[in-house]
Amino acid sequence: MSFMMDTFEDKIKQLNDLIAKSNRIVFFGGAGVSTESGIPDFRSTDGLYNQHDVQFDGFEPEYLLSRSCLCKHPAVFYEFYRQKLDCRTIEPNITHYKLAELEKCGKLLSVVTQNIDGLHQKAGSKRVLELHGSVLRNYCVRCGKFHSAEFVKNCDGVPRCTCGGTVKPDVVLYEEGLNGDTIEKAIDAMFDADMLIVGGTSLTVYPAAGLIRYYRGHRLVLINRDTTPYDRHADLVFHESLGDIFKQL
Repeated sequence: MSFMMDTFEDKIKQLNDLIAKSNRIVFFGGAGVSTESGIPDFRSTDGLYNQHDVQFDGFEPEYLLSRSCLCKHPAVFYEFYRQKLDCRTIEPNITHYKLAELEKCGKLLSVVTQNIDGLHQKAGSKRVLELHGSVLRNYCVRCGKFHSAEFVKNCDGVPRCTCGGTVKPDVVLYEEGLNGDTIEKAIDAMFDADMLIVGGTSLTVYPAAGLIRYYRGHRLVLINRDTTPYDRHADLVFHESLGDIFKQL
């Protein structure tokens, strides 16, 4: 059954009604959640992969965030990482704050995010599952000691631990698999949810996008500027910005 209405106002009312009836909401978000905080996505016209930088000429954008680049061109990897993925001064936006409010009032079961910027936690969310890790955490590949984002940012060249090991960002690079424990928790959250809100993701990047298949409820809401492969399965679809939607909640 579809709940899509003719007007934006009608759909906002329907969304608020669905939230009022739900007590185990899961939010599944992608890069579009953080673009309104000034963090570019990856593949859009103005995205990270389309930002021309002479010093990285000769390297494919996805290669710069790959395991191969880290191993074969570590100096290049860390220079790109420091320039493009430093999120320490970025602030959450209305979507992050509203989700934190929903959690605080007992409505939101979990946030499952593909983002690595830590903005959900910065806004106050406690139950966040980070499918691709976080740039705010870094660890030594030799001894396992954790290091801050400031440590990596302020090092020259390849960051080294006191033991001599390389300090790697705790993010899932291309050619690396997702954390099994995080995936299991995300699947459990989808199964337990009585409402699933999907926002800021095209649902085309796997395996993360496949998690939506584990939702078994009948309150599926999709919020994305462009159409997604799952639009026709949703109970409510918005093609407006997340900020425009969440400020109405």
